[in-house]
Amino acid sequence: MTDLGWGACWRIARRDLHRGFRGLRLLFVCLFLGVATLATIGGLTAAITGEIASKGQLLLGGDIEVAMSQREASGAEKAAFRRDGVVSETIRLRAMAQRAGAQRAEGAGPSAVLTELKGVDAAYPLYGALMLKGGRAGPMRAGELVIGQALADRLDVRPGDRLRYGTATFRIRDIISDEPDRVGEGFTLGPVALTSMEGIRRTGLIQPGSLYESKYRIRMAPGVDAGAAADRLKRVFPSAGFEIKDRDGAAPGTSRFLERMGQFLSLIGLAALAIAGIGVGNGVASYLAIKRDGIATLKILGASSADIARIYLMQVGAVALLAIACGLATGIVLPLALTTAMRDILPVQPGFAVAPWPLISSALYGLLIAFIFTVPPLARARTLPAAALFRDVVDRRRGLDRASMVAVGAAGAALVALALGTAKEPWFAAAMLGAVAAVLTLLTGIGLLVRRIARRLPPPRRPLARLAVANLHRPGAQTSALVVALGLGLTLFVTLAAIQSSLSAEIRNTVPRTAPDQFVLDIPIAARDRFLTLVGKEAPGARVNMVPTLRGTIVAYGGRRVADLKQLPEGAWFLRGERGVTYSETLPEGSELVKGEWWPRDYAGPPLVSLDRQAAEVMGVGIGDMLTVSVLGREIEARIASLRKVNWQTMGFNYIMVFSPHTLQSAPHSLSATITMKGGSQGVMTRALLAAFPSISIIAVSEVVTQVTLLLGQMSAAIVLAGSVAILAGIAVLIGAIAASRQARAYDGVILKTLGATRWQILGAQGIEYALLAGTVALLALALGLAAGWFVIVRVFDFHWAPDWLLILSTLGAGAMLTLGIGLLGSIPLMSVRPARALRAL
Repeated sequence: MTDLGWGACWRIARRDLHRGFRGLRLLFVCLFLGVATLATIGGLTAAITGEIASKGQLLLGGDIEVAMSQREASGAEKAAFRRDGVVSETIRLRAMAQRAGAQRAEGAGPSAVLTELKGVDAAYPLYGALMLKGGRAGPMRAGELVIGQALADRLDVRPGDRLRYGTATFRIRDIISDEPDRVGEGFTLGPVALTSMEGIRRTGLIQPGSLYESKYRIRMAPGVDAGAAADRLKRVFPSAGFEIKDRDGAAPGTSRFLERMGQFLSLIGLAALAIAGIGVGNGVASYLAIKRDGIATLKILGASSADIARIYLMQVGAVALLAIACGLATGIVLPLALTTAMRDILPVQPGFAVAPWPLISSALYGLLIAFIFTVPPLARARTLPAAALFRDVVDRRRGLDRASMVAVGAAGAALVALALGTAKEPWFAAAMLGAVAAVLTLLTGIGLLVRRIARRLPPPRRPLARLAVANLHRPGAQTSALVVALGLGLTLFVTLAAIQSSLSAEIRNTVPRTAPDQFVLDIPIAARDRFLTLVGKEAPGARVNMVPTLRGTIVAYGGRRVADLKQLPEGAWFLRGERGVTYSETLPEGSELVKGEWWPRDYAGPPLVSLDRQAAEVMGVGIGDMLTVSVLGREIEARIASLRKVNWQTMGFNYIMVFSPHTLQSAPHSLSATITMKGGSQGVMTRALLAAFPSISIIAVSEVVTQVTLLLGQMSAAIVLAGSVAILAGIAVLIGAIAASRQARAYDGVILKTLGATRWQILGAQGIEYALLAGTVALLALALGLAAGWFVIVRVFDFHWAPDWLLILSTLGAGAMLTLGIGLLGSIPLMSVRPARALRAL
C-alpha cells in the first residue's frame, strides 16, 4: 500500500473541512478560551510588573530610599547618605486639612479632611517631575502648598484659597496632576498635599513623639551600585532601625499584591487549560464520530493508517492554529482594554506593549494541549479496521497503540516542563498541576465506578428508570466523560460561591458592631486629661480607649538577626519594616492572654514584651526567648513574658508587641485614642478637638471602611470575572461530552422510537440519567469546591474563611439544574431524527 503523501492528504483535508468548522467548533471554542485566558493573564501581569521594574527609580524617587519613623536622620547618617550621591529629604505625616477664612454653609460637606501632608526639599524629585495643572512645579515656598484633586473636591477649594494645617495657614498654589513617587509611598488614608520642608515645620506638627516618617532618597553617582550601597548602609548602621529599599524593590507592597493575584490567576489559567483540553478531546472524538463513514470508506479505497492520521491531523491542526491565533490576538488587545478600564485601580498605568514570552508560552500551551487530547481519538480511528469502525457505535474498543502513548507522554512531559519552567514559583505551579491532575483522575475514577455499579444493580421496575440506568453502562456510554464534565462544572460553581461569600463576609466584618467611631492620633501626653474632659463634654457617655504610640522594627529574635536571613519565614509580614508598638500596665483591650503571665503594675525590672501568638509561631519563639526591637534608632532587647491572642476584627488598637511600661515611658512619644460615641455628632466632635488640639489627626472609621470595602469589592469582581472563564470552559466540556455521545444516542433513540417510545419518554430517560450523575458527583463537587475556595481565600489572599453555606448549597443546586438543562437541550435535536432515514444510514 502506497501512502498518499502530505500534498494529497492536504487536498483531501481541505475539501472535507467545512467552511463553518462544523463538528470542530467545540475544539475551536475550548482552545480559544484556554489560550486567550493564559495570554491575557500573562500580558496583563507582564505589563504591570514591567512598568514597575522599568520605572523603579521614578516610583521610588531615587536609586535608594532610607526611611525611618518618629525621627530625622542624624548628621553622621546624612553624611553617609551624601557619600553615595545626591540626597533628597522628605517628611510625610497624616494631618487634618481645614479650610481657612469664611465658615462653610451648613451641610456643604466636611470642614476638615484627613490628608497625607508631605514636606519636600529643593532637590525633590530626584527622578521625574512634579507636574501641576499649570505645568511643571518650581521651588516650593514656606507659605504655599499644592494639593491633589481629591482634596480640592472634598473641601471645595481651588488655587488661591487657603488651608490650615496645625498652627500654620497656606495658600493653595495649584492642583497636582502627577506625583512621580506616588506608588512608592504606599497605601494612604487620605488625599495628598505637598509643601516645602520649611512649610511642614511651620505647622508645629513635628514634635518629639509625633507619628511622622522621614525619607532620604539617594541618586547614585555614576558607577556606584545601588544594591551594594544599600548593603553597606545596613552594615554601617545595624541598629538604626532603617528601612532601606533600592530601585529593584520600589513598591514591595504592590509587588506582593501582584504576586498573590498572579498566583490566583495562574490557578485559573491552569484550570481553564486543563478543562479546555478535555473539551478538545471530546470535540475531536465527536468530529471523528461524524466522519466515521468517511474514514472507513477511505480505508476501503486503500488509504493507509498514516494517510488517515495526516488528513484529520491537518484538519484539527488548521482549526487549532486558527483558535490559537484568535486567542493570542485577544491576549494582545484585552490587557490594553483592561488597563484602560481599570485606570483608577491599577498602581501604575502601563502603556501598550506586546510582551512576547506570554504569547509564545500561551501558544505552546495551546499546541501541546491540542496534540495531547487529539492523538487518542485519532489513534483509534487510525488503527481500527474499517469493519470495526462501522461497528464502533455499539462495540467501542479501548486502548492506544504504543507509538501514540509515547507521543502523548512526551507532549505531557513537555507541558509540565513548560509550566514549571515559566513559573516564578515552580512549587506552586507543580502543586496546582498536581491538584488539577488529581481532580481529573478522581472524577474519571468516579465515572468508571458509576458504570460498574450501574451494571451490577438490579434493574428498576419502571421502564424509564431502567433505561436511564442502562444508559450508564451500555456500550459506547459516555459516563466517565459526563461525570468529569458535571464534576468540573459543579466544582467551579461551588468554588466561586465559596470565594464570593467569604469575601462578602470579609467586607461585612470590616466594621464589627463594637467598632469605634473615630481614631485620634498625635495627642500630646501632657494634654491627656484635657482631651478626656473635652470628649466627655461634647459626647457624654462616650467610651475612650487611650494608648501610648511608638514605632519599632524587629531586628532580631531568638538569637537571629533579621538582616542576616536570606528569606523571611512564611507569613512574617511584621518583619518587613516598622510596626506600631506600645506599653501597658494591664492586658490591652481586644487581647486574650494564652500563655505566660502579665507583669505587675509596679514592675521596673529588665524589659519585658508580650507578643502576638501567631507572630511567635511564625518566628519560632516562645516564653523566655529574647526579642530585639529598634525604637527611635535604639535597640531594645526584651524577654518574651507572655503570648496573646489578638482580636484583629475589633478595629481598635491591636499591637503585635506590647512592652512593660518602664521600657518605653521615657522615650518621646504621643498618645492615640479611639472614641465610641453613644450620642453626639462626629462633625461637632471633630471641630471641637481640632480647635483645642491643632496637632492631632482624626480618622473617621467610615472612611477607612469605604476604602477597604471598595478594594475588596473590586477584588471580588475580578475573581468572579476570572472564574467565569473557567466556568465557560466547563460548560464547553459538558457540551463536548454530550456531542461525543451524539451518534450512540441517535442510534438508541431510533431503536426506541421503532419500538414505540415517544420523544418525551426518551428525553425523560436521559433526564433521569443526568440527574443520577449530578446527584452522584454533587457531594464530591461540594468537597472539592470548598477545598479550592479555602485555598484561594486563606493561602493565596490571607483572608478569613467564612463561607455562606446557604448560598453555596443553593449555588450547587442551581448549578446542577443548569448542567441538567444543558444536557437535555443538547439531546433535543436528536429527538427529531427520523427512524427510517437513520436506519438507512446505519
